[in-house]
Amino acid sequence: MNLDFSVVTNALPYLWKGMQYTLQLTATSAVGGLFFGTLLALLRLSSNKILSNLAAGYVNLMRSIPLVLVIFWFFFLVPLIAQGITGAERPLQIGAERTAMITFILFEAAYFCEIMRAGIQSIPRGQVHSAYALGLTYGQSMRLVILPQAFRNMIPVLLTQTIILFQDTSLVYVISATDFVGAASKIAQRDSRLVEMYLFVAAVYFVLCYTLSYLVKLLQKRIAVIR
Repeated sequence: MNLDFSVVTNALPYLWKGMQYTLQLTATSAVGGLFFGTLLALLRLSSNKILSNLAAGYVNLMRSIPLVLVIFWFFFLVPLIAQGITGAERPLQIGAERTAMITFILFEAAYFCEIMRAGIQSIPRGQVHSAYALGLTYGQSMRLVILPQAFRNMIPVLLTQTIILFQDTSLVYVISATDFVGAASKIAQRDSRLVEMYLFVAAVYFVLCYTLSYLVKLLQKRIAVIR
């Protein structure tokens, strides 16, 4: 095969911009998903059956639908629904980048919810009773006693889910958002060098994800030793 990787070298500035967007989307979605996922976990563990069932229904719905369909639905259907509700002349213009950010936060919240729910349930009930005995309210017990320990227990799993999120961000190219894969795809089609460009993209993802996974394993062993 007549491979020419000079196309990759020439496209590095544009590829770097795409990688910056990928990292930004990953970080924003991870923080937002963790925040709303923690709220969903608290609702799922609530004694209020209505709130618990609503949270469970949302989590099961999001975990049962492919992410690419959620992206498509939000990108194409939500503007039309908003137009019908508001009576506007044109569909609401959300944009590809804003659509990707909102979709990933909503989607990842369901997965982070289950991680945090497992972390909260891993804390012995005796600590909850001890917090109540000290006069702490439910909110104070969660904020000061339970959640800090749950976060610490779930750090390796949370980081692993973030690595998966980093890989999943490549799906935003289907709505023409210029992430790392989207930037590489545009260069590959422009210069007719699909093999070289996609080999480079695969190598970058492999190196980053393998390195991060290895660091997570080291962190997991260290946390196990501390325990």
